Amino acid sequence: MMEILMYLFETYIHSDVELMVDQDELADELLRAGFHQEDIYKALSWLEKLALLQDADKIPYLSGSSLTSVRIFTAKEMGRLDTESRGFLMFLEQISVLNPETREMAIDRVMELETQELVLEDLKWVILMVLFNVPGNERAYDQMEELLYCMTEDENLH
Repeated sequence: MMEILMYLFETYIHSDVELMVDQDELADELLRAGFHQEDIYKALSWLEKLALLQDADKIPYLSGSSLTSVRIFTAKEMGRLDTESRGFLMFLEQISVLNPETREMAIDRVMELETQELVLEDLKWVILMVLFNVPGNERAYDQMEELLYCMTEDENLH
């Protein structure tokens, strides 16, 4: 599923081509690209739920967070997000790339990924997708994009 999300994000994010709104056309394109139908529908559902997160008033745990709140992770979240990933989330909050709402959106989307093992690189891409999807986060998106590509280049050098 993560491969499909990455394919869509990289195909449409920096292009002038608008993301197809018709799910059937998009599913056909993904089938032609070699993805399995079941995974395609899971990825499209994941993206739909990402879009719904913009309406935070309808999602109780996204509203009411304050800048002084402390995030306590559940056992299930700790099973999915290792220490490095949780530390990265905290780092992004400290440098104001994430706020409590976008942090919770990212955690929500990570928990819905159907992948055996989540790596920090996957978390970074999910955060980038969340920031891209939420209006008013252009500066945070640019910072995250810089962090993502700089960190990826540094890892490739070593």
